[in-house]
Amino acid sequence: MSSSQPIDHHHTAWIRADGNGAATLFFRDRRYPASIGPAPVTRYKREGDHATPVGALPIRRVFYRADRTARPETRHDMPVEPLGPTDGWCDDPSHADYNTLVTLPHPARCETLWRDDTSYDIVASLGWNDDPVVPGNGSAIFLHLPTRSGVTEGCLALAEPDLRAVLAAGLVKLVVQD
Repeated sequence: MSSSQPIDHHHTAWIRADGNGAATLFFRDRRYPASIGPAPVTRYKREGDHATPVGALPIRRVFYRADRTARPETRHDMPVEPLGPTDGWCDDPSHADYNTLVTLPHPARCETLWRDDTSYDIVASLGWNDDPVVPGNGSAIFLHLPTRSGVTEGCLALAEPDLRAVLAAGLVKLVVQD
């Protein structure tokens, strides 16, 4: 997003890092506890650095595990799709599919979206390093449910009731502040 584009404050949340993987999401005069990567937020995101990127991150689409949870409510124009067992996300900077949704098995290194834990039972892909994709500048930056460890690998996580509430209220963009 260029600095000349206006921000729709009614549909944008602001994220402030609080330290040690904790953060606060501010949306429509409410605060939500969130988790982020254990490394400091960064303007210079690199693959595998465990940092959450600073900047405007639009929600591209929302996925959910239909076998375990109900479809999340969102704005009418937000793409929402059920996940399947062969869904993955390429995180291999040397492959042409880097930072895109792929079908597993895949010849490159990929993250499995159909997880044994519940972190991706609701997961939104965020617009980071996707227009254009630059190899090595970070991939698979998502808004998802909390991890067992309480921190992410650079994504943002909210408790399920909070994630459902902000999506239902029309959230379309996150702005991570440094």
